[in-house]
Amino acid sequence: MTMELKKRIITSFFLLLLLFLMYFYTFILIISIIIISIISWIEFNGLIFKIFKKDKNKDKLLRFCYKAISLMYFSILIYLVLLIKSQNPEFEIFIIFSILISVMSDIGGLVVGKIFKGKKLTKISPNKTVSGSIGSFIFSLFLIPIFLEYLKNYDLLTLSIITLIISLTSQLGDLFISFLKRKARVKNTSDLLPGHGGILDRIDGIIFALPIGFLILVSF
Repeated sequence: MTMELKKRIITSFFLLLLLFLMYFYTFILIISIIIISIISWIEFNGLIFKIFKKDKNKDKLLRFCYKAISLMYFSILIYLVLLIKSQNPEFEIFIIFSILISVMSDIGGLVVGKIFKGKKLTKISPNKTVSGSIGSFIFSLFLIPIFLEYLKNYDLLTLSIITLIISLTSQLGDLFISFLKRKARVKNTSDLLPGHGGILDRIDGIIFALPIGFLILVSF
């Protein structure tokens, strides 16, 4: 086992522990969302800076769009924190459910993609395959039997559709950050997490799946 893999396993253990604590302790969930959102926002803007640093006058409209996306994302996450503080237990379930869908989509994409391989999904991220994308959808559906008891206002079909939409959003978010890293010519957004890279490298799908998933669940 390489040193890099050992670092990745140790870091993954602590990330899973944090997710476990977030589920049982609301104050940890709130603090974690605030800290993670700030760090990922900084890393996102770091990517934008690297993309445009050679020519500050180039593509001003595109730069503005990127900045608008980062500010909108940051504002939505702060809004989620305020909703959690409203003491509505259902909101907390929505957030955990959306995060876990993204996590399962990641695992499904990795496992199924490695086993079946096949056609590449896109040039943006050469390691991603069509089979991996299908695996992401399938693995995300595994959560439904667990959360069906907690989300009693949704029937099986509705919850399945919502789950697939959140999984799709997570996959698109992953590809979007991969696209930015490719444009910035960097492998990782930072070296904050040993063996993983930056916060944004680990939650690239979550940062899109979380607000979209929450808003969909609230709207249905």
